[in-house]
Amino acid sequence: MTQSVTELLDLYNAAAPLEEAYTIPAGWYLDQRIEEVEREEVFGRNWIAVGRIDQVAVEGQFFTVEIAGEPLVVVRGSDGELRAFFNVCRHHAAAVANVPSGTVQYLRCPYHGWTYGLDGSLKGAPEFTGVCNFDRGANGLIPIRVETWEHFVFVTFDRGAPPLIALLGDLPGRVVPLDLPNLQFFARKTYTLACNWKVYVDNYLDGGYHVPHLHKGLSSVLDYKEYTIENGEHYSLQTSPMVNSEEHESFAATRTGDRAYYYWLYPNFMINIYEDLMDTNLVLPLATDRCLVQFDFFFKDTSNAALPANTRSMAVSDRIQDEDVDICESVQRGLRSRAYGMGRLSVRREAAEHLFHRLLAMDLRRAGNSSC
Repeated sequence: MTQSVTELLDLYNAAAPLEEAYTIPAGWYLDQRIEEVEREEVFGRNWIAVGRIDQVAVEGQFFTVEIAGEPLVVVRGSDGELRAFFNVCRHHAAAVANVPSGTVQYLRCPYHGWTYGLDGSLKGAPEFTGVCNFDRGANGLIPIRVETWEHFVFVTFDRGAPPLIALLGDLPGRVVPLDLPNLQFFARKTYTLACNWKVYVDNYLDGGYHVPHLHKGLSSVLDYKEYTIENGEHYSLQTSPMVNSEEHESFAATRTGDRAYYYWLYPNFMINIYEDLMDTNLVLPLATDRCLVQFDFFFKDTSNAALPANTRSMAVSDRIQDEDVDICESVQRGLRSRAYGMGRLSVRREAAEHLFHRLLAMDLRRAGNSSC
């Protein structure tokens, strides 16, 4: 007999302490009904990172993004205000911005030419003379909340959600010494993985457990024994001292400094910081067994002279990502097996993954009773 969503959610005990805890069950990674609840309760109610401030630095600059099936456009207004809207024309639902990014004076739907100001107001509706009871003022683009932190733009669909700073907690103060404003965007890469988005997040949050086994190059420059995990209310910090090693030359040359910092912000945003460089990972669900991982690379020096070094650094990241892709897709295949239901967690290593699962369970159970 097929389990209801409530029964599936009840398989996980979010109250169990780490030493007694299990992972979330395999069905949470496979069931389309769970994916639908996630759209509403995880991606529909939380602050979600969608892009960078430099993408919307000047009047008319915009970028588009899709969050859990919802098309969005983020744009800098002529008044300097940053705004976000559903990227949906109020006439017949076409995207008003049908390219990834650009600079415009207006947002004009390519379907029937309806035109919107950068503030979302309807400016033009061709050949609409004679339409009765048409309120132009009520047919602007539908706005959503947008806020920024450091380099990053966040949105939420929830009008009643606390401000972004409430989600961040003490995180802004903790990253001040890392001097993020002096790191400049360099390049973006995207990957499509054949796994659920939560598989990728689990892999990131296992406290370095997989690093010495899967990432030999990265392991050579991290002091694995001194690797630590610290959880905030909605974020986790994994950090490790760096060591000198000649075992893997490319890693020793590009992953330098005293410490590596790996921040994760619920539900799907990661910030990886080494000396003079940072990369961010944004993980977006595409289906129960597919996700998009978007990497943005930042360096202290983005001049032409630094191009070779920055390119080598990105190549090292590519190697790590290729290793993660293989293992995440292997996990997704294993989750479908009748041999697997739930797993246990390492007390030493997997406290951040435990936090992720408990926050996820709290969100999903908001809708559990109505999704039977």
